[in-house]
Amino acid sequence: LTPLDTVLFTSAYACWLKKNLKAKQYKVVVGRDARISGSMVQGLVNQTLVGYGIEVLDVGLSTTPTVEVAVTQYQAHGGIIITASHNPKQWNALKLLNQRGEFLNAASGKAVLEIADKQEFEFSAVDHLGKVTPTEGAIQDHVQKVLDLPLVNSEGIQKKNFKVVVDAVNSTGGIAIPMLLKALGVTTVPIYCDPTGHFPHNPEPLKEHLTVLSEKVVKENADFGIVVDPDVDRLAFVDENGVVFGEEYTLVACSDYVLSKTPGNTVSNLSSTRALSDITLQRGGTYHASAVGEVNVVEKMKEVKAVIGGEGNGGIIYPDLHYGRDALVGIALFLSLLTEKNQKVSVLRASYPDYAMSKAKISLSPGMDVDAILKKLERKYSEKNPTTIDGVKISFEYSWVHLRKSNTEPIIRVYTEAKSQVEASELAQRFLKEIEEMV
Repeated sequence: LTPLDTVLFTSAYACWLKKNLKAKQYKVVVGRDARISGSMVQGLVNQTLVGYGIEVLDVGLSTTPTVEVAVTQYQAHGGIIITASHNPKQWNALKLLNQRGEFLNAASGKAVLEIADKQEFEFSAVDHLGKVTPTEGAIQDHVQKVLDLPLVNSEGIQKKNFKVVVDAVNSTGGIAIPMLLKALGVTTVPIYCDPTGHFPHNPEPLKEHLTVLSEKVVKENADFGIVVDPDVDRLAFVDENGVVFGEEYTLVACSDYVLSKTPGNTVSNLSSTRALSDITLQRGGTYHASAVGEVNVVEKMKEVKAVIGGEGNGGIIYPDLHYGRDALVGIALFLSLLTEKNQKVSVLRASYPDYAMSKAKISLSPGMDVDAILKKLERKYSEKNPTTIDGVKISFEYSWVHLRKSNTEPIIRVYTEAKSQVEASELAQRFLKEIEEMV
């Protein structure tokens, strides 16, 4: 994300905001994760908005869910989070929010891109420039809102004297998560909690990147470990033995707890584990699948009035707080569940339906007609009633395969899930072969 890109797309967003919302004085919340380019990018974002006559509520080092919550708290007209999420340190990006503190949908995103393409900007006259207002306490306010949730058993958690190791990949989770855990009376052993932006390992919270966390949990005799991505909207755990809980199961566990207190519907995207559907049915609710992407999950959650939802990448969306993936609320719900169950994390994980997932991909070659390939597969497996809201998903008795074009790379993603890792991998290989034969 170059300085020129930053100014261009911030200008386009400001223009879109003014076209779609009428106000005497516009306010936009701006926050960032700790990555190295964040301060530079935020300076450009802030002053570009000032040039558009917009007041910037600058919350500084923050988290994605914190900025989302702040938009509605401060009755702002939108928000910008400066983060490249789980991507390596050389990347940065702008996550754009509407006045509800939710990500722009596809139509709004397209409109912003069209404005950027035309570059027909009308900046404010010098007498009507905006201003930057440093705004402190956003993370504290977010933490307090989590603690105030009726389902968060703060009193019970404090009595348990949990000990937890936290890996915040040297970003803003290192500020927010220890603050939350301290308020809940949890002893925190921090590793990589210094928000320097120098990521000590690949910042995506996957098993292969969590060896130091796993070793530290065992060494410290901790109850479990927590890891988040740089902007704190993805959450994963390791159990007391240093074994990865599985980020797919973050949503399963949190949903289990919420459904036990407030029965209802759940939503996750098509590429997420079937275990959520299983426990939702056990709890008397109905599970719904959405297209991949947080915006699509939120849209479906609103449509079916889901009590909880999210994505299998460790993203928890709890509408009683806000419609956005939020690691802080996920941690509080997980601790409440552990307090009530009074069992070790490994025992809790063993209590859930056990599935294994395989994630493969095919690089697109020039002239490859992906839509035609997916259409052929849909016809071939028509008796299985494939789901086609996002690529093609084919469900079998104890497994499924989801094939879709990536939104960010020139590839076809092939996700499978089955009762064992061997079966999941074999199913993926089978469909990779089928696709290759169709090309």
